[in-house]
Amino acid sequence: MRSNLGHRQRVKQRFRDEGLDHFEESHALELLLFYAVPRRDTKPLARRLLDTFGSFSKVLEADMQALCRVDGVGESVATYIKLLHASSRYYQTNHGERPERFTTTAECGNFLVDHFHGFSNERVYLMCLNANSELICIREIAQGTVTSADVSTRKVVEAAVNAGAVSVVLSHNHPGGMDRYSDEDVLVTRRLGKALAALEIVLVDHIIVANNKFVSLASLGVYDYRELLRENRGLR
Repeated sequence: MRSNLGHRQRVKQRFRDEGLDHFEESHALELLLFYAVPRRDTKPLARRLLDTFGSFSKVLEADMQALCRVDGVGESVATYIKLLHASSRYYQTNHGERPERFTTTAECGNFLVDHFHGFSNERVYLMCLNANSELICIREIAQGTVTSADVSTRKVVEAAVNAGAVSVVLSHNHPGGMDRYSDEDVLVTRRLGKALAALEIVLVDHIIVANNKFVSLASLGVYDYRELLRENRGLR
């Protein structure tokens, strides 16, 4: 016990002196686990986690069920690991100044990139804006691809209406890093845009985030909300 305590003190002191940048993955994870496993040697557990998931980042991105299947990881340790991961994304979305008004694709895209930070699965978000293009809220609509059954028109419409949005921006991520859109992305965007236009809510854009990059369907010219507004007026 005394030897383990001395080791912990040395590792903590090294972090205080050097920071985390020069730590090997196993040592960085071992240090973090000190605070979830108070008395045991955390080196073997750190190695098992890395052997199971492949890297420090993949350990943090793993879901609760997968973490709990690793020998030595109970609900408390798994919760702590997920808290670390969630905290890093919370920091990303919280540390920078966001625009008072979202009036350009670049402003929306840069804001959304931080919201998808660290996700290993696909997610769909909806930015809800007021009449002054100020952010009311951002809502997670679904997990999975944007063309999946979970991304229903009803969910998107309900989120926009409940927020009192005048305009919205749809977004989803590609965790694999491919910043390209599909024909299905365009079709889904137009379907949702028509449904919202009928309620006089404008779907301004659909932004696809891939790592630290993004593409805008409106900027690429494959989606134009003004065309949907004209079609909607023509039906009246």
